[in-house]
Amino acid sequence: MREEELGRLLTLAADEIRPERPAAEGWEQARRLRRHRRAGAAAAVAVVLLTGGTVLTLRPADPPAPTTPTTSTATPAPNASPVQRPPTELNYPGDPLGRLGDPVTASLSGRPVRQALALYQPIDPETGVEGRIQVLGDDGVVRDLDVVTPARTRDASGNEAVPLKSGSLSPDGRLAAFAQTDEVIVVELTTAQVRHYPLKGYLEHVLWAGDRLLVGDDDTTYELDRQTGATRTVPLSPWELVTPDPAGRDDDLLALGGLRDGVTLTRWTRSADGTDRGDRPLDLRALPTGNSVNEFYGRGWQRGDEIARAAWITTGIMDGAEGVAVLDARTGVVTRLLDLGRDRSKGCCEVLGWDGDAVLLRHDPGGLLRWRPATGEITGVVRDLYGKLSLAAR
Repeated sequence: MREEELGRLLTLAADEIRPERPAAEGWEQARRLRRHRRAGAAAAVAVVLLTGGTVLTLRPADPPAPTTPTTSTATPAPNASPVQRPPTELNYPGDPLGRLGDPVTASLSGRPVRQALALYQPIDPETGVEGRIQVLGDDGVVRDLDVVTPARTRDASGNEAVPLKSGSLSPDGRLAAFAQTDEVIVVELTTAQVRHYPLKGYLEHVLWAGDRLLVGDDDTTYELDRQTGATRTVPLSPWELVTPDPAGRDDDLLALGGLRDGVTLTRWTRSADGTDRGDRPLDLRALPTGNSVNEFYGRGWQRGDEIARAAWITTGIMDGAEGVAVLDARTGVVTRLLDLGRDRSKGCCEVLGWDGDAVLLRHDPGGLLRWRPATGEITGVVRDLYGKLSLAAR
């Protein structure tokens, strides 16, 4: 081999390879070309060595091909920031509750459910006119609640609201309750049977505490025995009652009420020796300076030792923002705030319950979100769902 040819071969072996696109196919072609060139270089070196030429030092092997970066979808680490915010764009990974808003394809009387995942009463966002109550079963079928048509609730001043409340569906998804003036209606969703319980008052509130049914008018809370129809009063405001954990103690009830520095967590306990009531002020020391809860709204929901409830909050210099607070049910310490900002309709973001370690809440306009306070992960469940919702515990 002549010296000129040997020089060209060595130059070719040392050339840097620059693929036009870093795709897997391009990198594979580049690796094959490198192997051919290295083989040629080795042959040239062998010729030089055999002819007594100077020993050449080949350049180091090329580094491994880079991997294509991927978009991070990992769940944030536990112990996330105590004040959190939703992402600008929500991801909707799919959920059984995503069937909410699907067309009604059956009636409850003709096809009772094994278990209901949710009750939904659509409301036209333009006119405010509500539709009929629907039942989403665990089979994904949306049914019309055709066995009864509850009337609107009303208070002593004549103010009206749709009959479906966030606490209407029992935690096991088998019963639905509707407060009415002078009565409470309970529907057995697994048999489509309806029962009416007479109870005096302009009843508006209804929620389940295990097997107990709590019903309230403007300022009185009744506990209803569904077997006998007997009632007794509970010394807690029906507006402030927290829906208990279905797996928790059945002799304790919690309430959250008050404004700003006067927000209080109340525990009411009934025992064989009587009843006991204890009040504890809300504790904000776990939050960064400048963050606080101004006032709660909607229904509070307990899971284990945590309570989640919608609130108007202060974050930094912004007062009156929409948000959700999570607090310790034993101590009253607020451990997490979800800051939803002020660019929303007032009272937009009611909490509807827990799904495992996640809080389910409304998201104006018309959406439903899942928020995991421990990690900060926030995902969408369903879009554009206008109306009232009641969810079973999952």
